[in-house]
Amino acid sequence: MTFLFKYGRWGLLGLLSGPAVSWAQEILPPLPDPLRFAKVSSLGKTPDWQNLKVYAGALTREEFEKAWREIYSPEMGLPPPFDITADALVVPTGNPAEPTLTLPFRKVDAAATADAPSAFWRKAADLPPLRERPPLSDIHIALDPGHIGGQWAQMEERFLSFQPGEAIQEGALSLLTAQALQKRLEALGARVSLVRDRLEPVTEQRPADFEQVARATLKEHGILTPLPTYAGLQGDAKIITVQWQTEKLFYRVSEIHARADKVNTQIKPDLVLCLHLNAESWGPADAPQFSPQNHLHVLVNGCYAPVELEQQDVRYEMLLRLFNRVHEEEIPLATAVAEGMARATDLPAYVYTTPNARKAGTNPYVYARNLLANRLYQCPVVYLEPFVMNHEETYRRLLAGHYVGRTLIGGRLQSSALEEYVRGVVQGLLSYYQNQRRPS
Repeated sequence: MTFLFKYGRWGLLGLLSGPAVSWAQEILPPLPDPLRFAKVSSLGKTPDWQNLKVYAGALTREEFEKAWREIYSPEMGLPPPFDITADALVVPTGNPAEPTLTLPFRKVDAAATADAPSAFWRKAADLPPLRERPPLSDIHIALDPGHIGGQWAQMEERFLSFQPGEAIQEGALSLLTAQALQKRLEALGARVSLVRDRLEPVTEQRPADFEQVARATLKEHGILTPLPTYAGLQGDAKIITVQWQTEKLFYRVSEIHARADKVNTQIKPDLVLCLHLNAESWGPADAPQFSPQNHLHVLVNGCYAPVELEQQDVRYEMLLRLFNRVHEEEIPLATAVAEGMARATDLPAYVYTTPNARKAGTNPYVYARNLLANRLYQCPVVYLEPFVMNHEETYRRLLAGHYVGRTLIGGRLQSSALEEYVRGVVQGLLSYYQNQRRPS
């Protein structure tokens, strides 16, 4: 899930560096502050800005501005917290010893620099010819089943039940989808790795490890004597408790950092598919409501609010993706997968009405948004959000899990929603790689 239900409870204390706060604060530019660019996001690390020097001369000014204007900036065109001069990008580092980093642009008629580091992922056009092998041969795909599920599902607020004895969990459903998809992709020649392969977190940390950070966060925002737990509380009142903050840091932040480390240092795939299911607000967990809406959208990385880019690590990670031209592969990939998903599911496109997302290209299903996973994973990321779990018919279909063929649900024969999910992804990937790979 990525919108109202998922973020509606952030308030000012959800993810303090996230879109809810970013866009709430993005009314007027803040006054100059020597420490303004020194902040680091929750559990983030201070970057080594010297590592970006290898990108000097990697892009022309026109190339940089196009990527910033069309993908990485918000649609409303707010000014970035860096300077784009005629000859160079000047970035505030937040480091008093070296407050700015200057990266010269490449002259329009100059050859690209040869010393920029090579990414671990490969574009479709760089793969070897198939030579009559299976259509997805040579491609390494990481499947990232969203959330955790199991004993953690209720903590994550990814547990939905309308009747005693029945329930669905997003973390369990996304893992089931990944397992079915893995078999299908491997049969087509792909190498497939699961970022999470069980109903357990990837991170070794647990909520109790974050009590000090949680208390400091609450104190920073004026909550000096927070309640230790949210027992008996409802809605946004839970947010200003130590328990809610520690749990959020565990499953929303530490977990994604651990997955990113696994993707970037161990798996090193050509792309990551982040598998999620969506939801509309369903009200109290003990009395959920069905939603009449059912839709689909696909996300790529982009649409950074200036206040988000005031954080050192976010600013650095965005520039790393931009200079590595990840968007040039990510957007067409996402477009092809979105088209496959739309055909397989027959779902309408979700339409964002909030400024924390923007259209990416011309496909109505594809949006750019700055999420932790699609920012930290250093390769193309296609982040999928099909179906609304609390849509009544979808809920019934999801209770049945993954199956091939049709079964009787709600008085009529219906296919598996998860099988449609798998089929849509496969169709999209086949279309993209068959069109983009070099001929034999």
